[in-house]
Amino acid sequence: MAEPYAGTQHRLLGQRVRDIASGVEGELMGVVEEDVPDGGVGRRVRLARLRDTSGLEFTTALGNIVPAAYIDALESRAGYR
Repeated sequence: MAEPYAGTQHRLLGQRVRDIASGVEGELMGVVEEDVPDGGVGRRVRLARLRDTSGLEFTTALGNIVPAAYIDALESRAGYR
């Protein structure tokens, strides 16, 4: 049986990223794969662990993170900044 959770490498580790679900920016501190029960059958999910500027750490789905510089560039082209 697989470990209940395991850390993995990611190209954005240590980089400033944005969680598109919440809009919060922070540093990507880690990525974990975790077994989650799903109707009696376990499935593996990948979670990103972020730390915001206040030091609070939270998790979100790995698919929800994008490099903050990418969002900054899009917003500046659209005239938001």
